[in-house]
Amino acid sequence: MIGNGRESKESNDLFYTCSLIDYIARKTKNERKYVVNKIGKVYLEKIYDLADVYHCDNIDSVSDYFIKECQIENGNFDNVGDCRYAIPTYWDIGKVYKRLVLQVAEEEKIGAVDALLKVYNSFLSSKIDDYNSSVYYENPSYLFECYKENKML
Repeated sequence: MIGNGRESKESNDLFYTCSLIDYIARKTKNERKYVVNKIGKVYLEKIYDLADVYHCDNIDSVSDYFIKECQIENGNFDNVGDCRYAIPTYWDIGKVYKRLVLQVAEEEKIGAVDALLKVYNSFLSSKIDDYNSSVYYENPSYLFECYKENKML
């Protein structure tokens, strides 16, 4: 965080990147891990680096571009349709992932995109994306400890 009460540019760019991943996953009905791996590190770095530019465009248009460019096919994972309770927005989920990715990057002394890849490929990603559980709105510190222990505590 910057002293003026605003998040850093890097934090905000990561928030957009994670939100876009969730948006694409919902749109194509895929697990977030699949979407992240299809996008790949090179395009994830591009999204992260240009997030302030992409954020000015319509997210539907941006998602269509990356779905086509990265050949993300439609799947059958519908955590939104399967949800029996209030559905978190892709912005809500982007914030959850952003916080966890930042903690992993700091703890492991790695870049944001490398940490993003690790988080989305961890066991915790499927837990966060189960909107019928309470995991996605758990305390960020708790999620980080679960990530570190590689299990729910």
